[in-house]
Amino acid sequence: MGNLLKVLTCTDLEQGPNFFLDFENAQPTESEKDIYNQVNVVLKDAEGILDDLQSYRGAGLEIREAIQHATDEKLQEKAWGAVVPLVGKLKKFYEFSQRLEAALRGLLGALTSTPYSPTQHLEREQALAKQFAEILHFTLRFDELKMTNPAIQNDFSYYRRTLSRMRINNVPAEGENEVNNELANRMSLFYAEATPMLKTLSDATTKFVSENKNLPIENTTDCLSTMASVCRVMLETPEYKSRFTNEETVSFCLRVMVGVIILYDHVHPVGAFAKMSKIDMKGCIKVLKEQPPNSVEGLLNALRYGTPSSDRHEEVTIWSLISIAGP
Repeated sequence: MGNLLKVLTCTDLEQGPNFFLDFENAQPTESEKDIYNQVNVVLKDAEGILDDLQSYRGAGLEIREAIQHATDEKLQEKAWGAVVPLVGKLKKFYEFSQRLEAALRGLLGALTSTPYSPTQHLEREQALAKQFAEILHFTLRFDELKMTNPAIQNDFSYYRRTLSRMRINNVPAEGENEVNNELANRMSLFYAEATPMLKTLSDATTKFVSENKNLPIENTTDCLSTMASVCRVMLETPEYKSRFTNEETVSFCLRVMVGVIILYDHVHPVGAFAKMSKIDMKGCIKVLKEQPPNSVEGLLNALRYGTPSSDRHEEVTIWSLISIAGP
């Protein structure tokens, strides 16, 4: 029957086709290999980035001591010595976001190109669809970890303040060559975002649409809405959930579903929460609320606060949907 099976539902005409996509076992065909291999070079580093972020403890103690004893040179040197390698990690995270952005744009180009429709692309190029899902899964995991770690912004702020003071006093600054002022400005904007990786991908998707004016915007939005339907149907249908062999696949699908909703909301002219949206938002939120609350709180908050709709009049609609879509 193949890895990608059509799921017939009563919402086909309204919501578009739904598919069972084998996120666990899809392998690239010959025609996918070029893009697949390029993206795989990026994705193979993703788990290491998450491990480094999860183990990031910050230099809060050293910074506090240095601030409280501003004339103690040894404490100043100790704090600086603690912060510099941490900023090196933050630089690595930021640079990875740029690599991830390029990978996403490559996948979008492959999955939305003519003459095939987005649905046909997902049927024919399952391995690329899986990589697209893996990028979204990584993105939401990264942002969940970042939001719970205030040390990141505290460390970087201290680094920039100290570096500025050193320049004024003409003191040589170890690590300055690693993060120059231009890069520091870009990193500062990146880490100031509540969900920096998601913001990067949202901007990349919007830019992809604006730069490819010969490509109908529906090619991109239909790709995203179809992915959301794929995840929702697999999660709400026991027959399809039973095909998962890895217990982590449920959380994988949840993150991917939320990720494509947010990208759709950025790209579609009226957003994901409008009546004419091809995403069944009530169904998607219902699936989220049927999970253990502590496992999806971050995802629900991403929908509440991470979409353009949350900054517009649709905010009431979003909260209403999340309130009424409970099990």
